[in-house]
Amino acid sequence: MYADYFLDYASYVILERAVPKINDGFKPVQRRILHAMDRLDDGRYNKVANIVGDTMKFHPHGDRSIADALVGLGQKNLLIDTQGNWGNILTGDPAAASRYIEARFTPFARDVVFSPKVTEWQLSYDGRNKEPVSLPVKFPLLLAQGAEGIAVGLSSKILPHNFNELIDASIAHLRGQEFQLLPDFPTGGIMDATNYRDGERGTGRVRIRARILTESKKLLRITEIPFGVTTEILIDSIVSAAEKGKIKIARIEDNTAQHVDILIHLPAGVDPEQTKKALFAFSACEVSVSPNACVIVEDKPRFMRISDILRYNTDATKETLRQEQEIRLQELNAAWHQASLEKIFIENRIYLTIEDCETWEKVLDTIDRELRPFARKLRSPITRDDLIRLTEIKIKRISKFDAFKADQHIQQLEADIDQTQKNLNQLTRFTIRWFESLRKKYGAAYPRKTEISSFGSVNRAQVAVANETLYIDEEGFAGFGVKKGNPVCKCSTLDDVLIVDNAGVLKIVRIQDKFFAGKNPLYISIIKKGDDPVFNLIYRDGKDGPVYAKRFRIGGFTRDKEYPLTRGTKGTRIFHFSVHETEQDSEQISVNVYLKAVLKLRNLIRPFHFADMRIKNRGAQGNIITKHPVERVSRIMPAAKAGNETAEEEPSAPAGVPEPAENVSAPVEKPRPQDQARPAPDSSAEPPLEQGSLFDA
Repeated sequence: MYADYFLDYASYVILERAVPKINDGFKPVQRRILHAMDRLDDGRYNKVANIVGDTMKFHPHGDRSIADALVGLGQKNLLIDTQGNWGNILTGDPAAASRYIEARFTPFARDVVFSPKVTEWQLSYDGRNKEPVSLPVKFPLLLAQGAEGIAVGLSSKILPHNFNELIDASIAHLRGQEFQLLPDFPTGGIMDATNYRDGERGTGRVRIRARILTESKKLLRITEIPFGVTTEILIDSIVSAAEKGKIKIARIEDNTAQHVDILIHLPAGVDPEQTKKALFAFSACEVSVSPNACVIVEDKPRFMRISDILRYNTDATKETLRQEQEIRLQELNAAWHQASLEKIFIENRIYLTIEDCETWEKVLDTIDRELRPFARKLRSPITRDDLIRLTEIKIKRISKFDAFKADQHIQQLEADIDQTQKNLNQLTRFTIRWFESLRKKYGAAYPRKTEISSFGSVNRAQVAVANETLYIDEEGFAGFGVKKGNPVCKCSTLDDVLIVDNAGVLKIVRIQDKFFAGKNPLYISIIKKGDDPVFNLIYRDGKDGPVYAKRFRIGGFTRDKEYPLTRGTKGTRIFHFSVHETEQDSEQISVNVYLKAVLKLRNLIRPFHFADMRIKNRGAQGNIITKHPVERVSRIMPAAKAGNETAEEEPSAPAGVPEPAENVSAPVEKPRPQDQARPAPDSSAEPPLEQGSLFDA
């Protein structure tokens, strides 16, 4: 029982409540509202309360849902001419009560929505009235207005499109040409439709931005907002972003009335262009909308592309025009037949022949007999109804009959018949003329409001205001909430942190209020997307292994994953580590490698230049500097102006580290006694070369 009832309920909601029908683009409540308005229409405004009451004869779901649907139709500014306070789609203000506002049809609605002679009718829910199955709309109204609804197990979201562009696309389809349709929103804004993909379900997407103008260094003005966002929602999102420290603002003023006017005052020293990017990244100044064009086709929900909906509506318009022209042709032929009979009946004084007839049947037979000689002048046979209609002509009309005017009337009917037949013979051309007439008559009132542009994604981490400080304490805990630690650098709450521990393992993590970075890391600092620093590294592989040097970049990475920079042998020691923004900065680094005093070694200080190395990936082991034991490594400072001698810089911790790591290059030491006692090496004797060493060169 539950399964049966639920299926019935789901089907009812889909077909009768939430999803529009492709034939006319309306949900049932909207169609019933327009039908009720048509019944009440006398050219003047009607109270919305009266319209709602009349609609309840067809819609069994209460006045509130009807009133809300009517307000929604009125706010689209296409079919309903409104009077009174109908709310504001910009601010989200609701409409006044239905007893205070009024509505009537626009001329456009009269032209395109109604055609009773081609409308299919059905009984209303209580069987007391008739309502249309669908309205014979002669325009792609569904795409012009857009639609949104949530049913059981599915939803529909069709974005609105521009009036004139829909007409152009319909004409292009009728001519067999290609076309492209992009949304146009009543709230304006700037749209990136690069990924719209014809509104395809699951893959189509548009990004919409508010229009933000830079009035001065301290003032931004928002004049248009994204679709589906009100000024209240927008301002709340900006205030929320400011409270979270994502952007810096002084205050906001909302002067919105008929048009959006939001002023954002900036504090001194804040870059307005950077603030605009932050507004797009952290507030509702930029939204992403994904269309989901679900419509009812032959009593079944179906997902379609926007271009397919337009083709369907255009072909339906063509078919409706064909039906209207066929009905008009029948009516014109009937009018010509009646006018011709009447002319023959009066001009030939056939009405005098029935004076002596005593019975009704004899009257009809007499008229029929008198008309037979003229039958060849007619286009259709004479029927009994024709004879009865002739007997109903009043004497006053006979006495004032004007043969010249009668001939003119018949000639006009013949011209109309020829034109109507021509329209049917050239139906595609006639349909194109129909769309062109709509554009000429109404197109000027519907210019495109949303600017089409292409803009890249805003990197949230790059535009976030760096109003926090990264700290690290003695226990190895880091974060912007570790206030008792040592400050490292300024950061934002969206930054990534690059950590290299004293074992030579690199890791990148998302910054947090507090996280464990490791005791005495070799390096810690923030790294932003797009940063591509160059690292210089000298390390000993294991306790007694060779000493390697390498230059590398990080490349791609996964957060929280550890990347060894050395070979990972136990006892590995790092002698030098430095980080540089550019390759040129990295090449400027030169060091002295101090070897331990062992037998046969004459030259214990050997210079090494990182410019001699190529930049490799982080996983490369590097090149061997020496296989001899190394005591320490210290950086060579640039040559002094007074001579060619070089000076050594006292080793210090890398940038971003509050204290030097234990196994980083030691400070410059004074000459030791054993070094002073050692005789000076013979300058003519070359130090022994080491196999595979860079010093071989």
